[in-house]
Amino acid sequence: MKKLILLYLILLSTINYSQEVALDLVASNFNGITEITNAGDDRLFITEQSGLIRILKPDGSKSTFLDIRNRIGTGSERGLLGLAFAPDYATTGRFYVNYTDRSSRPQHTVIARYTVSSNPDRANNNETIILRIEQPFSNHNGGKILFGLDGFLYIGMGDGGSGGDPRNLALNTNELLGKLLRIDVSGSTYTNPPGNPFINGGGRPEIYAVGLRNPWKISFDDVTENLWIADVGQNAFEEVNVVDSKRPGLNYGWRCFEGRSRFNNDRTCPRESETVRPVEVQSHRDDGVCSITGGFVYRGQAYQNFVGKYFYGDICSREIGILTNNNGTWQATYQRPSNAVGYRTFGEDVNRELYVASGSNIYRITDPTVLSTPDIYKRDEITFFPNPADDSVTVDFGKNRTEIDRVSIFNIQGQKILEVPSNNQQNISISTKSLAGGMYLLEFSSNQGFKSVEKLVIK
Repeated sequence: MKKLILLYLILLSTINYSQEVALDLVASNFNGITEITNAGDDRLFITEQSGLIRILKPDGSKSTFLDIRNRIGTGSERGLLGLAFAPDYATTGRFYVNYTDRSSRPQHTVIARYTVSSNPDRANNNETIILRIEQPFSNHNGGKILFGLDGFLYIGMGDGGSGGDPRNLALNTNELLGKLLRIDVSGSTYTNPPGNPFINGGGRPEIYAVGLRNPWKISFDDVTENLWIADVGQNAFEEVNVVDSKRPGLNYGWRCFEGRSRFNNDRTCPRESETVRPVEVQSHRDDGVCSITGGFVYRGQAYQNFVGKYFYGDICSREIGILTNNNGTWQATYQRPSNAVGYRTFGEDVNRELYVASGSNIYRITDPTVLSTPDIYKRDEITFFPNPADDSVTVDFGKNRTEIDRVSIFNIQGQKILEVPSNNQQNISISTKSLAGGMYLLEFSSNQGFKSVEKLVIK
């Protein structure tokens, strides 16, 4: 088991934090994770490429929310790729998925609406198809869907696949491929919001931005109102873009530009000054970089050192990228945690804490800085055993028994699920029979305001 690291919240304002990140395993045994999101509560919703949406609860238990495997065409980059809960999900029960259908030729991206049943952990299987978009090839399907700060549904569409956008679809305003789409799904089907650049002609009215190759993950930052797009490159560069989310009609440059370099000299290409310039570009020559996965700007509470920074990753290099705004200029740093994986998707919980997933495992992104604890805990070591625990864990306070008032167990999302008073005993035994297997936080605290937090694993 990894040694404990955690946080002493009382001293946050006096600590100098590092730029390091760590990955703490939260759950495993998924199959082809493509999305992690929440519905405004303490559950995580995980999509699997084959067509399952699964729920992960704070106690570590899992259940199936929706099974549409009979509607999904998989293979290559196809499958169930996106999930978004409506802003009014609590009252309407509506949510939306993005998947590729089972058609052989042509294939289609399908945007469909579902609703939750009377059981909040189970969706109805009835589907309302909102939009179908023909896909000429099996790759570059994009897949991310999300609701913007304006309440409209945004859809990230790849250029249709093959290589090099052979049909020049991304810049063709009469095609939906290679675009960021924006639609209003508050009605029975959808309408096109005022302000879309081609609402009055000159292109498809669903289009919000053009010139994308394969935007694999998009996010909004509600503090700065920025839109972040990570666009997968062809053979040379991966790029991160950030723009004001209220600027419709932007051109991200593909297939004329890859990163900041010229890719195609077609006579119809725009000038570079007419396109969005990426804030970060990684070369495929840099330490195994091959395919970017976009993430989020951190807006959680647990790690003050992360606030305002954009986190993303790469499937091949296994690096976590961190973009920091220094006086208006975004600067990138990269780290490869000791248990690094190929990053397929990032996600947020209801508390805005960040997660990242490989194909089968979900990790929480944490700050591994070891924070000092008050002197009373240094006089004699607190121990607890066994760890991992099964039915119970025993805490030995040593000489600290008169100074620790209670022991609490928190789940990985920071919610207290159990509290036991110490009663000045040398040892206390805490039953863990009711807890599902997984990682928890064991907090020792006193009425004088001292806290010490350690990791506890339940089998």
